[in-house]
Amino acid sequence: ANVRTAQGATKSLNDALRISFASGGVMGFSVVSITTLGLVVVYSIWTGLDQVNTRYIAGFGFGASSIALFARVGGGVYTKAADVGADLVGKVENNIPEDSPKNPATIADNVGDNVGDVAGMGADLFESFAGSIIACIQLAEEGLHFAAELEYGHVDESYGEYINANPLDGYHFVALPFWIAGFGTFASIIGLFLVKTNGQASKEHLQETLLSAIRRGIIVATVLSALLSLVTCGVFFGWDQALTYRLWGCIILGLLTGELIGKFTEYTTSFVYKPTRSIAKKSRVGPAGVIIQGLAIGMLSTAPPVMIIVVCTMACSFLSGNYGIGIAAVGMLSTLGITLSTDAFGPVADNAGGIAEMAELPKEVREITDGLDALGNTTAATGKGFCIGSAVLATLALLAAYKADAEVDAIDVSKAEVLMAAVCGACLPYVFSALTMLAVGRAASLMIEEVRRQFREFKLLEAVPLRKPDFAECVAISTKASLIEMIIPGVLAICSPLVCGFVLGREALGGLLIGALVSGFMLAIFMANAGGAWDNAKKWIESGDWKESTGKGSKEHEATVVGDTIGDPFKDTSGPSLDILIKMMTMMSLLFAPVFPDKAFDEDKWFIGLIVFIVFFVIAGGMWFWMRRTGFGKIKYGEVNTLGGGDTELQELGRATNVTTDELENLRQRVRDLEEQNASLQSAEK
Repeated sequence: ANVRTAQGATKSLNDALRISFASGGVMGFSVVSITTLGLVVVYSIWTGLDQVNTRYIAGFGFGASSIALFARVGGGVYTKAADVGADLVGKVENNIPEDSPKNPATIADNVGDNVGDVAGMGADLFESFAGSIIACIQLAEEGLHFAAELEYGHVDESYGEYINANPLDGYHFVALPFWIAGFGTFASIIGLFLVKTNGQASKEHLQETLLSAIRRGIIVATVLSALLSLVTCGVFFGWDQALTYRLWGCIILGLLTGELIGKFTEYTTSFVYKPTRSIAKKSRVGPAGVIIQGLAIGMLSTAPPVMIIVVCTMACSFLSGNYGIGIAAVGMLSTLGITLSTDAFGPVADNAGGIAEMAELPKEVREITDGLDALGNTTAATGKGFCIGSAVLATLALLAAYKADAEVDAIDVSKAEVLMAAVCGACLPYVFSALTMLAVGRAASLMIEEVRRQFREFKLLEAVPLRKPDFAECVAISTKASLIEMIIPGVLAICSPLVCGFVLGREALGGLLIGALVSGFMLAIFMANAGGAWDNAKKWIESGDWKESTGKGSKEHEATVVGDTIGDPFKDTSGPSLDILIKMMTMMSLLFAPVFPDKAFDEDKWFIGLIVFIVFFVIAGGMWFWMRRTGFGKIKYGEVNTLGGGDTELQELGRATNVTTDELENLRQRVRDLEEQNASLQSAEK
C-alpha cells in the first residue's frame, strides 16, 4: 500500500487518497471482524446469562488488553526511537530531508510507522471494542433488572424467577451489542466507498478538501448505524416499549460522543485551525515558545472531552443504568471500521512520502503525500481521542461489573485505605508515562549514536560516501529496544491491581481503579493532543502556507522540529498507552474479583500481595541492573560520538601506523577520487 500510494500520487490526489484509505480499511474491518468472531465463538461455547456464569468472558478481555499493551508500548518505542534519531541527527544537526536515503534510520522510521501507528492502534482498538462488548455481556443481568424496575417496580424475587414470570428476554441484552457491532460494520463499508475527492483541490485548500471527504464517509456511516440500531432495539424489545427508545438513546449518545470528541480533537490538532497555528507562530520566539504554547494547548484540550464524557455518562446512567453506559461504548465503537481506517491510512501516506523522497519523484508528488500525511496526523489524533473516550466509557461499565463480582455495594473514599488507594491510582499513569518516555529516550539515544557513527565512518554526507548506509543495524536497534522496554510497564500494569487487591481489599481496589481512570483520562488526552498539535505546527510551516516563514530550513522550522521531536513520544507512545493501562487494570481486577479479601490486611491473603510486590521489584531491579551493566541506552559523549570525530580517528590511526594525519587524509581523498572515476566508467559502459 505504501508503494501503491506513492505511485497513485503521481496521477492524482484522489488516487492516492483512495489507495491509502482502502489500506486503512483493511486494518479497520479486520479488527472489527476478528473481535466480533472471537467473542461469538467464546460465548457460543460456554454461553451463560447472569454475571456469575459469564465471568469467563473477562479472560478474553485480559488477553486482548495484554497484547494491546505490548503492541502499543513496544510499537511506540520502536517507531519513536527511529523517528527521534532520524530527526535529530538528520534534520536538526545536518539539515538533510526527513526521508533522505543518506540517513541510516530512514528505513527503521518507515517500518516503525507500520509497527506502532498501524499495528499498535489496531491492537488498542481491538481491546477497546472487545472490552465494551464484554462489559455489556457482564452487565446484561443488571440491564434487565434496571429495565424491570422501571417497568414493573422493585424486583424482589431471584433473577431466574423474574425471567420466567415476565416477558423480557435476558438473552436480548447479551445479543444487542453483537448486532450493533454487525450493523455498524455494514454501515462503515458503505461510508468507506464515499471517501473520495475530485482531484482538483488547490494547495491552499488541500486540507479542507481532504477533511470534508473523510467527514462525509464518517457521517454517512454514523447515520446508517444509528438507524439500524433503532431497528435492532425495536425487534428485540418491541416498538411499543419505552426500553427500546431508552437503549437506542444510549447508542445515539455514544455515537454523538465519539463524533464530538473527534471533531474537537480535529480542531485542536489540525493546522487549518487556530490552536495549531498559534504554536507555529510561537516559533519566532524559538523552541521554548513552541514547547510552552504546545503544553498550554494540550492542557486546555482536556476540558471539552471531559465535559462530553460526563454528560454522556450521566444521561446513559439515567436511561438504562450501568448497562446503558456499556451499550453507549459499543455504539461509539460501532463504526470502528471506518474510524480506524481514518487513523491507519496516515502512516501509509507518511511512508508513501518517504518513498517519494528516496525515489526522487517530482515535487508535486511529495506535496500530495505531505498533505495526506498532515491529514493523517489529524485523524490519528482524532482516533486517539476517540479511543480514549471509548476506553473511559468501557472502563466505567467494567468497573460496575467489578463491583457486582466483588460484591462491593459502594466505594467509600472517606475510608483511609480507599482514599490512599485512589491517590496511588492517580499516580500510576504518571509513573507509567515516565517509564515509556524514558524507554523512548534510551532507545533514541542508541539510534542517535548509531546514525552519528555511520555518518562519521561511512562519510554518508559527502558526494561519494565510502559505502551505503547500514539500514539493517538501525532496524535491529529499534527491534531490540522495543522488546526490552515493554517489560517493566507491562509488569507494572499487571501487578499493581493484584498488590492493592490482596493487601488493601476489594473496596480499596475500586478506589485504585477510579484514581487511575480519572488521572489517566486527563493525561492521555493532554499528551495525544499536544503531540499532534506540535507535529502539525511543523507541517504547516513546511507547507509554505505561513507567509512569515521561509519553510523548511528556516529558524521557525527548526524550532517546530524540536517541538515535534518532544511530541513524538507524547502522541505515539505514552498518551495512547494510558487508556490500555486503565482497561487492563480493570480487567485484572474483574478476573480476580472473587478471590480478593473483604478487608485491608486480611491475615490469610495479604502476603500474596507482598509476594507480587517483591516479584515486580525483582523484575524491575534486574532490568535496571542489566541496563546499567551493559550501558544500554547510554550515549558515549565526547569527540568519538560527534560528526566531526573523523580527525580524531585519523590521529589514532596515524599513531598506530606511524603515518601522518595529512598523508592519511590524502589517501582517503585518492580513494574517493578513484571511486568517482570507477562510477563514471561504469555509467559510460551502461
